Amino acid sequence: MDRRSLLGGGGALLTAQLLPGTAHGRATSTPATADDAKFMQLAIEQAKEADVPFGAAIVVEGRVLALGRNSTKRNADPTAHAEMMAIRAFLQGHEPEALHAATLYASGEPCVMCMGAIIWCGIKRLVYAASIAELSPRIGQIDITARQIAAATPFEDIEITGGVLSADSIGLFPKE
Repeated sequence: MDRRSLLGGGGALLTAQLLPGTAHGRATSTPATADDAKFMQLAIEQAKEADVPFGAAIVVEGRVLALGRNSTKRNADPTAHAEMMAIRAFLQGHEPEALHAATLYASGEPCVMCMGAIIWCGIKRLVYAASIAELSPRIGQIDITARQIAAATPFEDIEITGGVLSADSIGLFPKE
């Protein structure tokens, strides 16, 4: 909560933030499904073609509806992360509401920007390969996890599965 909210009568907001279970969304940890490795492999294949080895796939009801790869250099756009590119590709042919039934597969745990976008889009489930903790020794990362961001979100719940084909993803990054 910022100071303007407090000064402007944000006491009720502060109370809501302090009450357990009422102010925060839930990041539900879910086990990997039989299809998760298959769809994660698509994200990893995208990562192999990326400017920085991150790839993503968006799947609804077993159908791949969008793919994305990190394109920050080729697009001269620091926001062109794999998840953002997949979301943008998805929205080219589908209404935003369709994301509410989607699973996003990411070869690496999403950064703060991408996880924020995933939350704002209302994506139902996130599956990632390598965690931020695993990626940090190989590439700079902001040390805030997807679960931490989801837990701080009072308006949206999301299912999160981590570690699917993690070794395959980590292998795309050079060792320090």
